Amino acid sequence: MTDCSGEQLDTRSAPDCDDEVLVRVDNVSKKFCRSLKRSLWYGLQDIATELTGRKPNHDLRQGEFWALDNVSLELRRGESLGLIGSNGAGKTTLLRIISGLIRPDQGSVTVKGRVAPLIALGAGFNPILTGRENIYTNMSILGLSRLEIDECFDDVVAFSGINEALDTPVQNYSSGMAARLGFACAIHIEPDVLLIDEVLAVGDLKFRDKCSRRLHELREKRTAFILVSHSSTAIINVCENALYLKKGAVTGNGPCISVVNQYEHELAIDSPMSSGGVSRFPDKTDVESNGADIIELSFLNQKEEILNRLLSACPTYLCIKIRLWRDFRNLGIYSIINKKGDTTQNHLCFNSFLDDAQRDLTSGDHEIRIYMPYLGLVPGVYTIQTWLRQGSTNDLDSTNAIEFIVESKINLSRCIFYQPHTYDIRESNEIIEPSKSC
Repeated sequence: MTDCSGEQLDTRSAPDCDDEVLVRVDNVSKKFCRSLKRSLWYGLQDIATELTGRKPNHDLRQGEFWALDNVSLELRRGESLGLIGSNGAGKTTLLRIISGLIRPDQGSVTVKGRVAPLIALGAGFNPILTGRENIYTNMSILGLSRLEIDECFDDVVAFSGINEALDTPVQNYSSGMAARLGFACAIHIEPDVLLIDEVLAVGDLKFRDKCSRRLHELREKRTAFILVSHSSTAIINVCENALYLKKGAVTGNGPCISVVNQYEHELAIDSPMSSGGVSRFPDKTDVESNGADIIELSFLNQKEEILNRLLSACPTYLCIKIRLWRDFRNLGIYSIINKKGDTTQNHLCFNSFLDDAQRDLTSGDHEIRIYMPYLGLVPGVYTIQTWLRQGSTNDLDSTNAIEFIVESKINLSRCIFYQPHTYDIRESNEIIEPSKSC
């Protein structure tokens, strides 16, 4: 095994203890060039510099930028670390450096044990080879011998669910089939370190459940994890610590909840509702309008005060103001609320037609209010998108995704939805302690 400088590492009989450092990243920096043509030229210059033994120049050249800037971390056996940050922050670049796919320009990376990179699943498969042949090729690259692959081959095939297509060229697989096969190969090498980059949504629900159970088994065997995800809930539920990357630099590092809160707080700063609390939409021309327009969206509390930030577990109104240029029959709205950056599931939906709440309305301005006795959203940054419809399918107008912020006075970080509840403690069918509201 080697580090990123190409020097051989001593992997003989390392102590198998919980505080053993499996991954050490020391002051790693990586730069890229935005121009492909210029990048190729710089690459030739760097090769020439390395061959002649000259000291490389680490200054940025024209068109270059730091994808990673002086990043350091340690990962011990059995630990799980979450990488969070917006798109382009350097999360995937860091995983690729740790897995050995690319080399850093500065700093060093030391890895002990076997690494399973779940990055761009199936991207390394040879399309003209069959699934069977790719299993042997891929798992050999990941460090298994022919005998070890033979022993786990049936388990890999069964896990991936591609039995009937096993001897078919991978170029004929769907993207989901290739991803499932790639996932199955990676997790059956019994890794010491697992690198996961937004790949837990592959396959159908049954396969995702299978993946979750397998990952749980690996955690029980003290496998170390590095997880990249835009889902704050996934990071908090899986990881003890988190690293927040922003434009390639470490902005936050420490206990998971505090780092995620820092990340979401910074995301919320530019939220359109964080200042005025109301999103207004420009008037449409006669050509642009279908005769029914959404003109304003806001949230109110029970005192009918406009909310800049919402509060979990509190009564809340979603208010949608519309303008009708003529009478409409069977009019309703459809709203979807998602956690910002998490497109895997809808957190909350309102549909007038499923709720039998559509109405016949006359021309003029109207306000549609949706009352939530207890706001079930947990703290975070969310987006809401709304459609004004005539009938369940005919869209008259819609809004872009609008960001808003939810806060809480109680700790709700480890769930994705809040349900108001009470406790009764009973003995012999008698209440011995008054109910305590949560």
